[in-house]
Amino acid sequence: MEFGITFKGFVSPSRARNLVRQAEAAGFTQCWFYDSHILWRESMVAMAMCMEHTQKMKFAPCVTSPDVRDWSHAASTFASLALQSEGRFEIGLGRGDSANRVMGKKPATLARVAEFTQKVKAMVRGEEVTYDECPVPVKFPWAVGYELPVHIAAYGPQALKTAGEHGDGLILQIGEPDLVKWFTEQAIAAGKAAGRDMSNFKVVAAAPAYFGTKEYAIEKTKWFPAMVGNHVADIVEKYGSDSGLVPKSLTDYIEKRRGYDYSKHGQSDNPYLDFITADIVESFCVLGEPDAHIAKVKKLQEAGATQFNIYLDSGDEEEIIAHYGNTVIPAFR
Repeated sequence: MEFGITFKGFVSPSRARNLVRQAEAAGFTQCWFYDSHILWRESMVAMAMCMEHTQKMKFAPCVTSPDVRDWSHAASTFASLALQSEGRFEIGLGRGDSANRVMGKKPATLARVAEFTQKVKAMVRGEEVTYDECPVPVKFPWAVGYELPVHIAAYGPQALKTAGEHGDGLILQIGEPDLVKWFTEQAIAAGKAAGRDMSNFKVVAAAPAYFGTKEYAIEKTKWFPAMVGNHVADIVEKYGSDSGLVPKSLTDYIEKRRGYDYSKHGQSDNPYLDFITADIVESFCVLGEPDAHIAKVKKLQEAGATQFNIYLDSGDEEEIIAHYGNTVIPAFR
């Protein structure tokens, strides 16, 4: 089991540098950054900075989308960061939720996600590529053949299918082991049906972690199920709550959801948190004393997760990293 951390862009540069150094020393192997350029500062710049203060830690957006940057610009940025870090750069990829919707745009289609995956990977390798926005072929003369790992974020049946057929890994923004197992099985089955070797397929379970009493930890992390519910609402709208294509446990909790404020995406002061119950927070996050964290992360591992990625934005970030380095990560070594 690997361990990662995720930052939002409001972490100050000096603090981000200190946190990545601390996390690498504690045994974390990956750092992710939200990639929503209006809500937060530019993630690629932040990752480039943090690369210079680490030696082994990998970096990736969690997640970027096909519509944030021109595809040649995106590929050039990714290849440059991979070269600069000596192969320590990957991407998480989604349809573009907050990055698009905060501008009044719709997320990208899954077909576009799949095409972006294929063509950006090819450009990063140094191959000649043509895409819609640029009918003249693009080829980077300085590319060194880097094979860019692409982890696709998914919940719904078609998104999971896309991840299995085209991705190198799957990002699941949830810490509920039974759901992680269900999602993972869908993606891997789709990949195998497409004739892919899924033996090295990565599964990242991303969720907040917090130490202390249950009540206090729940209060600090209740923003997270609201963010998840925002994605689940899209799935329910498309497939219906009784379609059988999505687990009922995932859809039931959003029945009383009234909306979502994208300007407060993933933040504790989002006004639409009243439908979140304590049981849902405890289910979706990793909370409590160190033994409870170890037990739940082991369940996530048994469910198919290959990395537990902590959304490190509930407060007490230094203490969380220290607790994991001292008590949790050693239990998996």
